[in-house]
Amino acid sequence: MKSIVAAITLTLAGALATAAPAPAPLPVLERVMVVEPRDVGDLQMTDQQGKPRRLADLSGAPALVFFGFTHCPDVCPTALFEISEILRALGPDGDRVRALFVTVDPERDTPEKLKDYLSSFDPRLIGATGDDAAIKAIEKGYRVYAKRVPLDGGGYTMDHTAIVYLMDKDGRFVAPFNMKRRPAEAAAELRRYL
Repeated sequence: MKSIVAAITLTLAGALATAAPAPAPLPVLERVMVVEPRDVGDLQMTDQQGKPRRLADLSGAPALVFFGFTHCPDVCPTALFEISEILRALGPDGDRVRALFVTVDPERDTPEKLKDYLSSFDPRLIGATGDDAAIKAIEKGYRVYAKRVPLDGGGYTMDHTAIVYLMDKDGRFVAPFNMKRRPAEAAAELRRYL
C-alpha cells in the first residue's frame, strides 16, 4: 500500500513540475492617483436658492464635492443619491458635513434648474452654478475635466470628471472619497473628519 501511495505522489509531483507555471497574480490597484486641487481663492457662485455662495462657506466642516450637470443620464444622479444616503446614514452628524454639487454646464444649469433637480436628493445638498468664467476657474482649481459633446440630431451632453472630493474642515483636499461601499461604512469614515 505504501508503494502505491508513493507512486501516486511521485506521479503527481512530476506532473506538477512539468506543468506550465501559474501566471503571476495581477497587481491590485489600491490607490488611484489624483492630483490635489489647487487653491482657487474664494470664488463666488450662486446656489439653488439664488443666493451667493463662496467656497469659504464650506470651511468649518468636512465636505464632499462633486462636479456634474442636471442633464446627466446616470453618473450624476447616482453619485448624488449615494451622497444623500451617506448623509442619512450619518444621522444627526449629517448636519455637520457639507455636500456641494458644482455644475459643469452653467449654460443650462440655472439656480431654478438646480433647485428642481436637487429636490430629488437630500435637502442638505448645495447646488452651485455661476458664470462661465467662475465655473471654469473652479474646474481648473479642482483639476476637473469637463467638455461639451455635441449629440446627433442637435443638443449636447457633457463629459466630465466623476470623482467625489473629500475636503477637510479647513477646505483642504484629503482624497477622492470612495462611494462604492455601504452608506454606513462611508459614513463611518466621514465621521473621522468631523
